[in-house]
Amino acid sequence: MDTRLLRTFATVARAESLTAAAERLHLVQSTVTAQVQALEKELGLRLFDRLPRGVVLTGAGREVMAHVEAVLEAESRLRAVAASAGGGGDRLTGRVVLSAGESLVSARLPAVIAALRRTHPGIEVDLRTMGTAAAVAALRTGELDLALLLEDEAAFRDIECTPLAREPLVLVCAPGHRAAGKAAGAPVDWTELAREDYFLHEQGCSYSDRFLERLLAAAEDRPPRITRFGSLEAARSCVAAGLGLSLLAHANVVDALAAGSLAQVPGARFPDVSVQLARRRRRWVSPAAAVVIAELPRYFPHRAR
Repeated sequence: MDTRLLRTFATVARAESLTAAAERLHLVQSTVTAQVQALEKELGLRLFDRLPRGVVLTGAGREVMAHVEAVLEAESRLRAVAASAGGGGDRLTGRVVLSAGESLVSARLPAVIAALRRTHPGIEVDLRTMGTAAAVAALRTGELDLALLLEDEAAFRDIECTPLAREPLVLVCAPGHRAAGKAAGAPVDWTELAREDYFLHEQGCSYSDRFLERLLAAAEDRPPRITRFGSLEAARSCVAAGLGLSLLAHANVVDALAAGSLAQVPGARFPDVSVQLARRRRRWVSPAAAVVIAELPRYFPHRAR
């Protein structure tokens, strides 16, 4: 059986879309459709129900999917063994699918990927931006090999999470904002902070969600006005324009603070957020993934305690 058909089937099953699967596989949609149909013909089963908004696995498709991942993992093991046995041990090859939230994708991971291209040019890192819930789901389906989660607590029965690093958080505003004029060293007045406007990262961002809970608890006469963005750049731009405040990872605003387009609110100090390295339990770690795991800590200056 051609494992390319199995890989295409698995990608369509995870994406629940022929179009999205084609994009991930760098194929045209007609090729993806033809490969799915070829597999269905070979197995004598209908694997997908075609719906107006995409495709979903049939009962038979779900049973097949349960075995496909094992076949693809076995293929990956075989290729790794063949590469080392064939004298290619000094040039490791492989593809690693890694996800992280936008905070880390923008601030930390470009340096990791650039370093890997220099030291291990045969390793391809497919980087995706995902929040915790999406990343955990993708680890479970095998769409991801590794994920970085910005979570202080990450406990999942089937996902192994290892503390990797810490990311300091800062409350920022425009240099001319009234919050920038607070006395240095003054304690945080949560009641006062709850009267400000905020531009926070989208729902599901763990540190933004916790910060919002604290603000709402401190609000007296009215809840704070909150705007949540899926883009860190949008939040930074609104804050730099003097429209409100935001709690962000220091790594995402260090250049703006140095340039003077943003200012740190005096006296506002918040616990660091943990960076967790997540992978599915009992899943084989390929040699390429092992290299990525070993490289990651070098590019996080604040190691996990």
